[in-house]
Amino acid sequence: MDVLTAIKTRRSIRKYKDVPVPEDKLAQVLEAGRAAPSAGNRQPWRFLVVTDPETRKRLVPAARNQEFVGQAGAVIVACAPDPSLKWHMVDVAIALDHMTLAAHELGLGTCWVGAFEPDQVRQLLGIPEEVKVVALLPLGVPDMEGTPRPRKPAEEVFVFNRWA
Repeated sequence: MDVLTAIKTRRSIRKYKDVPVPEDKLAQVLEAGRAAPSAGNRQPWRFLVVTDPETRKRLVPAARNQEFVGQAGAVIVACAPDPSLKWHMVDVAIALDHMTLAAHELGLGTCWVGAFEPDQVRQLLGIPEEVKVVALLPLGVPDMEGTPRPRKPAEEVFVFNRWA
């Protein structure tokens, strides 16, 4: 699958088969995040990978009871160890996006989760207080087809040369 096809066909998956993520595919998804660019090449991220089924289930209440978080074969918890760095949120987001596209290309599903309680996630997973929990990324074998979402027309999104 080429990159543009992956971008246009990737969907948020909120239902997963109860199977582990194959280790080779998990490694490829993580490598896609590690290879992402960052401001000044600081790579201001740390990804905690939760594969233990009981721990994944205990993440559900911290994820505002989004059950699919506990169903996925893995949950990648994206963190910024030094949130004082300018651009840390953008850098972590780029790495996560690389992971979502790699996962899609490998036949896996993801759903970017921003609705969660950071303090609960931090406490459950032993993440230090000074580390910012940026997002949760459930990753697994899809048990549903993603639904295409409408996109705004190009003329509402792009402006060339000068804001008009």
